[in-house]
Amino acid sequence: MQTTSIGRVGRGHAAGAVVFGMLTAIALGVPAAQAQKLLASYPTLTTAAASQAAQAALARCDKDGFTVAVAVVDRGGHTLALLRNGLAGAHTVQTATSKAATALSFRTDTSELVSTTQAGRPNSGIRSLPGVVAVGGGMMIRAKGSLVGAIGVSGAPGGDADDVCAKAGIAAISDALELE
Repeated sequence: MQTTSIGRVGRGHAAGAVVFGMLTAIALGVPAAQAQKLLASYPTLTTAAASQAAQAALARCDKDGFTVAVAVVDRGGHTLALLRNGLAGAHTVQTATSKAATALSFRTDTSELVSTTQAGRPNSGIRSLPGVVAVGGGMMIRAKGSLVGAIGVSGAPGGDADDVCAKAGIAAISDALELE
């Protein structure tokens, strides 16, 4: 266990800080249970789940004759798995990662953004944001009603074909995640 200099002060000081925080919260009218909750817990994909989804998506695209890259990101948008067919274009790695990040950030599949962000629409400016890819192939991954990550596929001939591969990746882990 790693100890920081704060950890060496002793339990008395830490306990005193907790008591002080609780007294302050009570004085301000905040219930003690709320005053103590300083950390959030949330579900997110594991590297194992991300790898399994990426492998299944790549296998589906290989089966269909498409040379693609597949990226899976966790709930925070950090890449957990990235696979690329050796013949996929150089652009596919960044595009797949950006599709996954876009689906996660906007909490919608990127195929939905295609029409809602067309030129002349109120949301058309979304397309000019850094890293946003409003093309099919990016899909959210949900488990028990919570957003836990996203998958992006790039390189198939069209967003619809990328979506088919992304769906195969999600299907490969859906039973284990109890997706909704």
